[in-house]
Amino acid sequence: MFQQIIIVGYLGNDPEMRFTPGGQAVTSFSVATSNSYTNNAGQKVDETTWFRVSVWGAQAESCKQYLSKGRPVLVIGRLRPDPQTGNPRVFQRNDGTSGASYEVNAQNVRFLPSGSGGGGSIEQDFGDSTGGGEDDEIPF
Repeated sequence: MFQQIIIVGYLGNDPEMRFTPGGQAVTSFSVATSNSYTNNAGQKVDETTWFRVSVWGAQAESCKQYLSKGRPVLVIGRLRPDPQTGNPRVFQRNDGTSGASYEVNAQNVRFLPSGSGGGGSIEQDFGDSTGGGEDDEIPF
């Protein structure tokens, strides 16, 4: 059996590094992805999904050194479900609403360029995921 998830988004916080009792580095950070669409009522809907990423070993040290809040990244890894339910971890926010945490064990983290103007989005930098048009250039 096999599962893999690919996430392209922006860091929501600065990476935090710690070490296991055996001395292995572990770095954690959150990544936000976004999706915009028009619903049946014709209203634009912006949807943000957050992922909590854990990176291990030498790659963890690189992430701590070179990444910071707001940087775009591509993460390849596997979802880590809640061991008790097999689903995303569900929690209660301070305001009483429910939330879910999608936990990812990263196998590979790629640092993406921030864009030429600094204020661009991943979609502007690399083309949107809607299929664009025939004139879209491949970003690599």
